[in-house]
Amino acid sequence: MTQPVELEIRARWVVPVSPTPTQVLSHASVWIDQGEIMAVGDRQAQSGRFEPERVVELDQHVLLPGLVNAHTHSPMSLLRGVGDDMPLMPWLQQKIWPLEAAFVDPTFVADGTELAVAEMIRGGTTCCNDMYFYPDVVARTCQDIGFRCAVGMIVIEFPSRWASDTDEYFRRGMEVHDELKQLPLASATLAPHAPYTVSDESLRRVATLSDQLDLPVNIHLHETAHEVAESEQQHGLRPFARLQRLGLVNEHLLAIHMTQLTDHEIETCAHSGVSVMHCPESNLKLASGFCPVERLRRAGVKLALGTDGAPANNDLDMLGEIRTAALLAKGVAEDAEALPAWAALEMATINGARALGLGQVVGSIEAGKRADLTAIRLDALETMPNYEVISQVVYATGRQQVSDVWIDGRRVLDQRRLTRIDIDDLGERVKSWEHRIAQHDG
Repeated sequence: MTQPVELEIRARWVVPVSPTPTQVLSHASVWIDQGEIMAVGDRQAQSGRFEPERVVELDQHVLLPGLVNAHTHSPMSLLRGVGDDMPLMPWLQQKIWPLEAAFVDPTFVADGTELAVAEMIRGGTTCCNDMYFYPDVVARTCQDIGFRCAVGMIVIEFPSRWASDTDEYFRRGMEVHDELKQLPLASATLAPHAPYTVSDESLRRVATLSDQLDLPVNIHLHETAHEVAESEQQHGLRPFARLQRLGLVNEHLLAIHMTQLTDHEIETCAHSGVSVMHCPESNLKLASGFCPVERLRRAGVKLALGTDGAPANNDLDMLGEIRTAALLAKGVAEDAEALPAWAALEMATINGARALGLGQVVGSIEAGKRADLTAIRLDALETMPNYEVISQVVYATGRQQVSDVWIDGRRVLDQRRLTRIDIDDLGERVKSWEHRIAQHDG
């Protein structure tokens, strides 16, 4: 008996990513109903099984799982280009933190998040892992647009407009955690900023909440050599060892950056189930160091990929990040076989979803998962001919070739047109922020 479904997407190539990361299906279809992937495979083999209400033909495209940006600060898109060409700590202390103190409020966060989401969707990203003030505003803005997000309950020791002291950070964070239960596209993480901005007492509280609520813990960790040296001086321990002593090194830990690692720390990450959120372009721009991706991968450490915030990278381009990650891993390892194209694509899809506890929901094109999908045209001269599709995506494809995006089965990008964002209105709001911030910053 034929089964009615809402949508069939027919693509020249489909890359499911999981369970076989190197698999490429030719002339395949994905059948979707009520936001769920019902089947994926050869359309001739499935002939007569489904009766779709709509059919989308993508005869020059590759269809991928939606990309997962495993680490970003979405509202900071309004600070793109501020303090370029500065080292991390002077950049934070002299530029970013003063501007945040002056401007960050719910409107700033909502407008910055909308700008970031527009950019991410147009680059094929369907989910992000966000860490910023007013996480409730971030989550609601994403939900209104139809964008999937995990939002971090920020913890930091200095006051902000979001919270006046540590107790308020925890209290408001738990209120947001409860609120997110009403938002189908949002989930929660805990987000202590970094070991150098969070006390032992607060980190112990984070560890307890993570265990009790089964929540991932995002933290910037071993980002620079200076951070490690300062921790050794102040605490007598490297930051990773300090977190281990406080009960945070386990399968919940999402360690962001990790450019300074010993063999023992890599082995401990593998045995403890830690996920490393690699942000290669941010690390390069801020001269933070090189994450030893291939050593981590060969040790069995779980690896995901993120852009970081726009000021630290200047874009939220996950296709660009995949390419940089693959090339940089080879250079650092001095090995052309390091981080092959399929493994880099895994980092940007299923690995990010699994790190966020969403691996059974998104991250691959499999029956039973939600339909978060990205279509990329490969008929441009710059991406022809096509012999190895996954390699072509990783090494040659730009975000301007992303044509269509679906999140939870809804088409949020239709032939390069955003369907749920008014780009003219958004642009005017961004220009207003630009004027105000430029005047303040001189």
